[in-house]
Amino acid sequence: MPLSHRRSHLLQEKAEAVFPGGVNSPVRAFRSVGGEPPFLTHAEGAWLYDEDGNRYLDLFGSWGPMILGHAFPSVVEAIRDAAGRSASFGASTAAEASLAALVQKCFPSVEKLRFVSSGTEACMSAIRLARGFTGGDFIIKFEGCYHGHSDAMLVKAGSGVATLGIPGSAGVPAETVMHTLALPFNDLDAVRAAFAARPDQIACVILEPIVGNAGTIPPAPGYLEGLREITRQHGALLILDEVMTGFRVTLGGAQRLYNIQPDLTTLGKIIGGGLPCGAFGGRAEIMNHLAPLGPVYQAGTLSGNPLAMAAGIATLEHLIANEKAIYPQINQTTAEIAEGVATIAREAGVTLTTNQVGSMFTWFFTNTPVTDFATAATSDTAAFGRFHRAMLEAGVWLPPSQFEAAFVSAAHTPQDVAFVLNAARTALGHD
Repeated sequence: MPLSHRRSHLLQEKAEAVFPGGVNSPVRAFRSVGGEPPFLTHAEGAWLYDEDGNRYLDLFGSWGPMILGHAFPSVVEAIRDAAGRSASFGASTAAEASLAALVQKCFPSVEKLRFVSSGTEACMSAIRLARGFTGGDFIIKFEGCYHGHSDAMLVKAGSGVATLGIPGSAGVPAETVMHTLALPFNDLDAVRAAFAARPDQIACVILEPIVGNAGTIPPAPGYLEGLREITRQHGALLILDEVMTGFRVTLGGAQRLYNIQPDLTTLGKIIGGGLPCGAFGGRAEIMNHLAPLGPVYQAGTLSGNPLAMAAGIATLEHLIANEKAIYPQINQTTAEIAEGVATIAREAGVTLTTNQVGSMFTWFFTNTPVTDFATAATSDTAAFGRFHRAMLEAGVWLPPSQFEAAFVSAAHTPQDVAFVLNAARTALGHD
């Protein structure tokens, strides 16, 4: 029996009168997958509930941060306790250093850090700091990697930019992005050529070590090591954007998984326990270039927000205490979902390429191995849209874009795996 979406439809009409496209972030509008977005009321564990009384198994986890599942008891308790003392001070609290210590415990490369309120702020600030530290103007990013919506990063970006087929963004002057070099991911020769063409002018290389904003794309063997070697040779900084991968693919992120030590790291998503929070950090000599110690200015009224700090502490403390149980379990659950649906697709004659690293994965509707944005772009987005709509009607919520990673939480059970596979059999015509 089809799900009812009447109340969500009415709410969408109301939203469109006050928000552009009826949303406060573009991909939420479901434009690339068709249909209208359900309006959610609450969530618990691995399940989402909407205004029409429908429930959905969650495979997007608020775009990544809900690694423990929704409304995790210790996180909820920490937020309530903090809120009772005030939602914001605009001044220092002890919780900031407590959360920083947990981050440093998991990320040894982060000798000093600074909290911000989003991943966009973290990446924007890290790039400014890299330029201030090195004196270089140019930055290298990679096609399909998304580092937030600051002007200089909206060049061949992933996430909503890729989802909506926008090459960049109106309102960004050419002068603003003239120092941004966008190169193919997993191509070291392109990086070497860029440095050869602009010796001593490149401040940093920034990348998602595992791309998540063009769908899940892992680094080729030796690729991250090559970037580390090239940047050291030329005195440029290596910035790993672990906003998505930090605390998800391992407790110490992709840099631990691949044994790479960056100069700077950006973090977000999980460190706020679901609340707005980001951070950037790295070598102390670099971080000490920030005001008030150095000449690079960065500030934020709500940086280190007490509610976000409380949620982050509760989340990281649980992950650290239960690392040996959580990560093997969540990785196995993800593999069962990702590979299980891939098997169903093969049996149904549906073309599918599956990429997975840890608890993040993507089903690409292409027969081409996906190693960069160009190969990700060979996906049949119309087929993905049909699959997305069918899965939603069957009670499974996927990211509403072919070019976004899906995520599994520690709250997903074997019964939930079976639920996804049953939904996929229907969605892929394999009943």
